[in-house]
Amino acid sequence: MRCLVIVKASKESEAGEMPTTELLSEMGKFNEELVKAGVMQAAEGLTSSAKGKRLQFSGGKTTVIDGPFAETKELIAGFWIWKVGSVQEAVDWLKRSPFRNAPDAAVEIRPILEFEDIGGAVTPELRAKQARLQAEMEKQKAS
Repeated sequence: MRCLVIVKASKESEAGEMPTTELLSEMGKFNEELVKAGVMQAAEGLTSSAKGKRLQFSGGKTTVIDGPFAETKELIAGFWIWKVGSVQEAVDWLKRSPFRNAPDAAVEIRPILEFEDIGGAVTPELRAKQARLQAEMEKQKAS
């Protein structure tokens, strides 16, 4: 199972404050453990929402809204993609993360919906197309 591990934004991350060298070092050690265990597949931090845009779609109309966005608790500061045996395994990993020492941090775990999970709507043609796209993405990563 793959999970998206979402690091929620804070007032500090939304203000554009960068992490300290100490936190980066701790996070680096934690990420190293995740990689050695075969858990981490991707990890990225995000800029503040002030540099982002939100698109709203309604009835064929598209509205582009410039950041920053007001509700910090709904924003994302970064993410990981982990391959784990269960959501509980992801919880156990996070309990060991540098966030355990943070004065106030929120991290959300969301299982990734795999193509196989969708069920009957996935035709053989759609499955073949998805396999081709996946192969192309892997090829692009390698180059």
